[in-house]
Amino acid sequence: MPSRRLELVPADELKAALADGGRAQHEAGDLQASRDSFEHAYRLAERAGDAQSMALAALGLAGLWVAERRTVTSTVLLEARLQHVLTLLDPRSALALRVCTRLAGEADYTHGTHAAVLAALDEVRALGDPELLAEALRIAHHCLLGPEHVSMRRALATELTKASFRTERRSDLLMGLLWQTADAYCAGDRHAGRLLGELKDHLGQRDHLAVGFVASAIDVMLAIRAGRFADAEALAAVCASRGAAAGDADHAWWSAAQLVTIRWYQGRLTELLPMLDDRVHSPVLSAVDNSAVAALAVAAALSGDRPRAASALAALCGSDLAALPRSSSWLVTMNGVVEAAYLLEEADVATRAYELLRPHAHLPMIGSLGITCFGSVQHALGVAALTSGQLDLAIEHLTGAVQHNLALAHWPALVTSRQRLAQALTLRGGPGDADAARREIDAATAEAASAGLPVPDYPYNPDAPAASPAPAVAAQEAHCQRAGRKWRLTLNRRSVLVEDSIGLVHLAVLIANPRQEIQAADLVAGLAGLSGSGGEVGGSGAAQRVLDHEAIAEYRNRLKRLDAQLNETGNDELEPDRARQVRAERDWLVAQLSSAAGFGGRTRAFPDHPERARVAVGKAIRRALARITEADAVIGEHLRQTVHTGVRCSYWPG
Repeated sequence: MPSRRLELVPADELKAALADGGRAQHEAGDLQASRDSFEHAYRLAERAGDAQSMALAALGLAGLWVAERRTVTSTVLLEARLQHVLTLLDPRSALALRVCTRLAGEADYTHGTHAAVLAALDEVRALGDPELLAEALRIAHHCLLGPEHVSMRRALATELTKASFRTERRSDLLMGLLWQTADAYCAGDRHAGRLLGELKDHLGQRDHLAVGFVASAIDVMLAIRAGRFADAEALAAVCASRGAAAGDADHAWWSAAQLVTIRWYQGRLTELLPMLDDRVHSPVLSAVDNSAVAALAVAAALSGDRPRAASALAALCGSDLAALPRSSSWLVTMNGVVEAAYLLEEADVATRAYELLRPHAHLPMIGSLGITCFGSVQHALGVAALTSGQLDLAIEHLTGAVQHNLALAHWPALVTSRQRLAQALTLRGGPGDADAARREIDAATAEAASAGLPVPDYPYNPDAPAASPAPAVAAQEAHCQRAGRKWRLTLNRRSVLVEDSIGLVHLAVLIANPRQEIQAADLVAGLAGLSGSGGEVGGSGAAQRVLDHEAIAEYRNRLKRLDAQLNETGNDELEPDRARQVRAERDWLVAQLSSAAGFGGRTRAFPDHPERARVAVGKAIRRALARITEADAVIGEHLRQTVHTGVRCSYWPG
């Protein structure tokens, strides 16, 4: 290969570019401006054949953090430049050691290891250069973000803060304080807020975009813990804009992860399915961050899309769940694995997750550098034990989760842990368990109301006989009511209006009579469908009116009695279930009377053969389900999974 022709480059221009990059990185925290200046400096130094300046520019391009470059092309380019300049330097020089330390850190971070960067750190310590030490400490700290490294990280952060007084670089002090703050939250330190306050005091004197971005992300996490979801969403938007201004690659996913947490506790995670589908393939996600895949698995399971949920969970598990990188998002990812395993009833996955999480029971499930929190690890352990049928163990961990979440002042997580604890107690059904479950439900309801959180629904009854564990998704029950010329279908907090059709009339009857088999012929004829008795329709092969004159008269009389019942007693005085049944029956009668009339008011005929009724009802219901799914995919998928058609039809919500 021909050698590159060297050019005469103004020394002042190269020196200024390096200085601009350093100021942007260390004083302003403007990572994008820093990259632009160092890129310019590298090209100038390369043209001039200045190996030392090339090395300084390449190190500057690596940034404050580790793995700032996310795309394959930018990562490979940085590595190639660092390796190239290393061949141009004296291998015994301090600058060569800086390059080696950075290369070791980038490689260790990608592979989820830390031996090489810690060995380089020991060499740096022996050298005694404070600036080199501060840089090596930042890099090493970023390669030790797993839950088993909390104590080691805190020691490195303290050492970095001490080194900052020797370097007299403000960025070293801010990074030391930031790492101490994030580590304190990850450790569940009750005094973490004091460190955050000190960090904010320094930022208040003069901002640093990169460090201020992380501090603003911690504010979002604290708002989520407090149950202030509207504030948390607003703060997440501010955080994202600060991250974009700083040029931080994490700004888009951090705000998305915070929204995932908010929707998780609001019971609205399925709304984010399209976003999660997109984010799991984002080229700017960290190579060791699997939290988006875990969130996708849970959201898909909640929506009833079992194949997609199972696929995402299998991708996380691989040949062994233990192979997941122990990154800063590992605990949050494992919480998603446990929740998805619970929803999909994957006991083996839950058991393996329990084994891996057990050593970290004392920690909160913090994401990244304190950007979000899912409460105590004890909660995930309890859900894993619940999924595998170990009820005593589940109750032990969930009781611990209640206490830990209370200490964390994480009110949404506290309410959720009480819910699951009540469920575990109900399933165990031992002496005093029903009373204990009721106390947990009452406490969760009161705490939710006090914190302004959505009051949770409880799909299990402490007074009911014990049964096998059932995923929360299976306990959802839809409702269907006439709304003028349309039908309103609701599922939990979701609601949608759909145009009237014969298929929707059939669905209204099935939904109003859950877990009861109703013959397709009865749905068509309107004879036994009201009672849900499943009686046979007499005769075969002959055509009969959908409703004969006697049936029409009987329907109209029944309609008058229902109207009188509603008008005389008032809806508020009826028991909720009874009122729903009365309204559903009335809506059904109105629809049947309307649909029974042909041209000129003549009643229409329908063959009474059960097979023909099966085909007609099946087609009508499938068309209605398609329209419902088009209007609301979550409700539509729920009904696809729970409505069964055939000679006998039924709705089985769980």
